[in-house]
Amino acid sequence: MTPLVTTITILCVIGISVGQILFKKAALSIIDASQWQDWALNGWLISALVLYGITTLVWIWVLRHAPLHLAYPFMALAFIIVPVLGRLLLSEPMHFKTLVGGLLILVGITVAASAP
Repeated sequence: MTPLVTTITILCVIGISVGQILFKKAALSIIDASQWQDWALNGWLISALVLYGITTLVWIWVLRHAPLHLAYPFMALAFIIVPVLGRLLLSEPMHFKTLVGGLLILVGITVAASAP
């Protein structure tokens, strides 16, 4: 993958990760889940859906320019980015096992991305 495609791929992963945080914020802000207005007028949810839509379109561009076996392993970075953002932005706990798992994911991405 070229440096440009790699950079855009990583930006997609970051976009998906931020989207997950926005979905969590949306879930926390819904007062009455039985009321459709609480869903339809939820700014966090609308923001998450817009970000996911944009990221999906950019991901399609990535897939036009990179083999799936190289691009897709980068999506696993979300398993690291989301818990870190959850800790930083939502004060959620971060566990040692999550960090170890994240390190293993990074090793896996490195192996997959370096394959001939």
